[in-house]
Amino acid sequence: MKKLFQPLAGAGLIALLLNVSLSSCTQDTDGSPQIGPGNLTVSEIRPDSAAGGTLLTVMGSGMGAIRSIVFEKDNVPAGFYSTLNTDDAILFRVPEEAIGGEQKIIFTNSAGKTASTTFRVLAYPSVASASNYNFTKGTRITLTGNNFDDVTAVTLTGTSDAATIVSQTKKELVLEFPATTVNRATLDIVNGTGKITTTQEFVAIDNALKIFGDAYGPGFGDGSWGDAALISKTEFKSGTASIGKNYQKGNWHLIGFSNWSPSVPYSAQYQYLTVWIKGASEDYSLYITTDASAGGFGNYIEANKLNVKAGVWNYFKVKLSDIDFWSSGKTLAQLGFRIQGPDKQDEVFYFDDLMLVK
Repeated sequence: MKKLFQPLAGAGLIALLLNVSLSSCTQDTDGSPQIGPGNLTVSEIRPDSAAGGTLLTVMGSGMGAIRSIVFEKDNVPAGFYSTLNTDDAILFRVPEEAIGGEQKIIFTNSAGKTASTTFRVLAYPSVASASNYNFTKGTRITLTGNNFDDVTAVTLTGTSDAATIVSQTKKELVLEFPATTVNRATLDIVNGTGKITTTQEFVAIDNALKIFGDAYGPGFGDGSWGDAALISKTEFKSGTASIGKNYQKGNWHLIGFSNWSPSVPYSAQYQYLTVWIKGASEDYSLYITTDASAGGFGNYIEANKLNVKAGVWNYFKVKLSDIDFWSSGKTLAQLGFRIQGPDKQDEVFYFDDLMLVK
């Protein structure tokens, strides 16, 4: 019996070892198709133009052994999963860092052979934030966003008023604003991909009713409750000055801007109140209050609340029709910002570029 089964056991052991060996070889791969480099060619790319993040499909031959994909401008690499390769197709996404415009996409396989196809990266400019939203002729404003490095023109929407490009990188664009007759405008920004219009709107200071800029506007003066408001030459958002107000602990005071003669008559032409406010030691809420509103001066109206972040300049552009600001037929003689408290300690806020905008 032993002589009968020993040969079988030996054959079984050899088969088992062979199976383990083959299994180990399979597990050592990364899952990519085991395709040789072959004759690398590119016949089609779909789509042939797209923005960062878009999935592309490239057709051709010998594509199973691709090892790198590079967008020609600035040699920006594209990531890809080799497990998705086949001999005649590969999938990958346009890198978010890709430079806009027409360029080659270069494919290199494991044998070092290359092939390329022409592709247009759509890299429209985009604006995430601006250093200011108010301007006069010569004001410099920095836009932060993406795809600014090839911007060629910036104009106020609906006009031929062009801003001067002072400096530009991919993520930042510094503009010097022009004189204009418009009250407020978005920006048309053109780069190598095309034109966009910003969602952000910019206000021409010279065409607004100025209540306080570097000084009180015509007819306006201090009408604060509690400590008087004081002009500061060290704290300001733009220009050379702002106006500061010490809100005393527990007194529920306000900063007031009074215009007794002549008061501003009601007019539907004023659409916005704009103001920069520098916050105090912690987050607070200030309430816009006017004697021209239905609620009267000195009230706390929830719709008029502004949430002011601590220690930074906060920009507010408030649509007058959305708050209790001005009732038909009334005139505006007093405008203020009131606080409930502060309860812990005195707090100082600064106000700059306070305006009514048409």
